[in-house]
Amino acid sequence: MKALVTCGAGFIGSHLCEALVAQGDQVFVLDDLSTGRFENIEHIKGLTCVIDSTLNQEIVRDLVREVEVVYHLAATVGVQLVVNEPIRTIVNNIRGTETVLEETCRYRRNLLITSTSEVYGKGMRKVFHEGDDAVIGPTTRTRWCYAASKAIDEFLALAYWYEKRHPVIIVRLFNTVGPRQTGRYGMVIPRFVSQALRNDPLTVYGDGKQTRCFAYVGDVVPALKGLMARPDLSGEVFNIGTTESVTMEDLARRVIERTGSASGISYVPYDQVYGPGYEDMRHRAPSLDKIKNAIGYQPQTSLNQILDAVIQDIRRRMSSVPQEPVC
Repeated sequence: MKALVTCGAGFIGSHLCEALVAQGDQVFVLDDLSTGRFENIEHIKGLTCVIDSTLNQEIVRDLVREVEVVYHLAATVGVQLVVNEPIRTIVNNIRGTETVLEETCRYRRNLLITSTSEVYGKGMRKVFHEGDDAVIGPTTRTRWCYAASKAIDEFLALAYWYEKRHPVIIVRLFNTVGPRQTGRYGMVIPRFVSQALRNDPLTVYGDGKQTRCFAYVGDVVPALKGLMARPDLSGEVFNIGTTESVTMEDLARRVIERTGSASGISYVPYDQVYGPGYEDMRHRAPSLDKIKNAIGYQPQTSLNQILDAVIQDIRRRMSSVPQEPVC
């Protein structure tokens, strides 16, 4: 099969490309390398990589015409980037997805769109189901433009399904982590691990009592492929994640323990990191009943196993950075 992966040089996209090539697919990558890295995919033999954006409709059209399925992962990601660059966030997320929808509908290509757990907003549930209401914060706080723009992506995709019967599936990812992810834009596990390996204090935002569930990329990628293989599920939305929950301060302690670090923990108010008025959710965990019933999805990788994989990856990357000569 011929597949297009937008943001294929990104963290999740590169793992997906590996898996598709391994099963014999011919893979095309579209990535502007704004957050992705070419080194994530340069080891994958046989890829066709186009360095451009989903905002370029002619490029998207040319690529979609060549393939049979499209995995649309391209989006602005990372809390820091969202807060600092709201225009880029909104335009990339909405216009880019609109372009992909137009061209995949034109050629009737099966499409999978990755959305986010952020669309649930600041709802008070501890476990979120796909049909739950969303509670989005005010437009005066840029933090919410990511959630709102991804929700618009979902509305638009489902509108294409309802009106044109365009075969599209939406997945809401809950904190996917693993090797190749960086802490550059606020991703917590690689940030903690990098701090621990330098013996720097691990910076926990807020009081550290907030909880999250971290899913391993090696569990998530097979789920993406499994859903793509089921066109009968078009027009549906699925959570993908894990149900193992952890507080941020416990996560920091685990990272220190598993790295053997001499680091301590430093608690930093949200306002100092993201500016005044930043809002965070206390708890966020997915219900996985729907995707389990659909394709048998069940995460296999524990949080400790995830941490060990990320630690090994970041150790390798840190050791490969050229050191200044010592006189």
